[in-house]
Amino acid sequence: MNLKSIDQQVVVVVGASSGIGRDTALRFAKKGAKVVVSARSKEGLATLVEEISAMGGTAIAVPADVADFEQVKAIAEKTVEHFGRLDTWVHLAATSVFATFDNVTPEEFRRVIDVTLMGQVYGAMVALPHLKREGRGALIHITSLEGRRSLPYQSAYSAAKHGSIGFIDAMRLELKNEGYPISVTNIMPGVINTPFYNKGKTKLGVKPTGVPPYYSASLVTDAILYAAEHPVRDYIVSDVGRILDIAQRISPGLVDLLLLAIAFPFQKTDEPKSEDDPNNLYEPIQGYDKVNGDFDQLEIPSITDMLDKGPALAIGAFAVAALGVAALLGGLGDR
Repeated sequence: MNLKSIDQQVVVVVGASSGIGRDTALRFAKKGAKVVVSARSKEGLATLVEEISAMGGTAIAVPADVADFEQVKAIAEKTVEHFGRLDTWVHLAATSVFATFDNVTPEEFRRVIDVTLMGQVYGAMVALPHLKREGRGALIHITSLEGRRSLPYQSAYSAAKHGSIGFIDAMRLELKNEGYPISVTNIMPGVINTPFYNKGKTKLGVKPTGVPPYYSASLVTDAILYAAEHPVRDYIVSDVGRILDIAQRISPGLVDLLLLAIAFPFQKTDEPKSEDDPNNLYEPIQGYDKVNGDFDQLEIPSITDMLDKGPALAIGAFAVAALGVAALLGGLGDR
C-alpha cells in the first residue's frame, strides 16, 4: 500500500479546534500538507487557520457538527471543491458526560453516541468515495483505550469508543476484500492532556479529570502523522495504555480491582463544577482554542512511544509493556 508523502497530501482534520486535533492540523501544515480543518467552534477554527497561515501553511475551515451527516458530507465536498482531491481523513471529534450511568439521561447518552460514534461513521462514509476514486489514501480514526476497557463515570463515551472500533474493523476487512489500497488506522490514546476534561458535561459536582499519569498530545500527533504515510492497523499511545490493554486481555477481573481502587477518586478534581456550567455537549464553548489542558504538571514521557520511533519497534515496546503488566498484576495479587 503506497501512501503519499505528507507534503503531497490534502488532509482533513475533524475535531480540530483544540487538543490533539489542533496540534495535528498545525503539524500537517508545517510539513507542507494542504489542510482542511473542521469543528463546531467557528472562532476556534478561525484562530487555527490564522496560525497556519502565519507559518506559511495552507488551510481552509469548514465548520460542522459531526452528529449531522449532511454537515459531515459538506466537509468532504468542500475539500474536493477547493483542493481537487482528498488523501487523508483524520477524525477526532468527541464529547462526553461525566456521571454514573443511572444519572445520564437518554438524550445525553444519545448525544454522546451521535457525536463520538456516529460522527466517526459519517466521516468514513463521506471520505471513502473520494479515497476510492483516488485509488489510495488513509482513514485515521482516533478512538481511545476506552474502546478496549471501559471506565466508570464515562459509560456513554466508552460505549461510543467500543462501537467505533467495531465498525472500523469490519470496514477495514471489506476494503481489503474489495482490493482497495486504503489504509484504515485506529489510534487509541491513553490519558492525554487536552481541554477535553474542561469541556465535557459533568454531574460529579467537580471538574473531572483523567486517571493520571497524563501524556502529551504530541505523542498522538506523532502517531497520526506516521499513519498518514505508513499503513498501520492499530496503535495504542502511552505506556499505561499498552500495559492496561495487555492486563485487560490477561485478566479483566484484576483490572476491575485496579479500577475500583483508582478510577473513582482519581477522576475528580477539587474544583467545584455544576452540570449547568458551560459544556460542549450540545454547543461549542469558547476559551479553549489551545492544545494543552490544565494538567501539564502531571505529564510524563512514554517509553514505548519512544521505542516505536526506533528500529526496535515491536520487541522494545512489548518488552517494556510486559514488564509493566507483570508489576501491575503482582501488585494486584497482594491485595
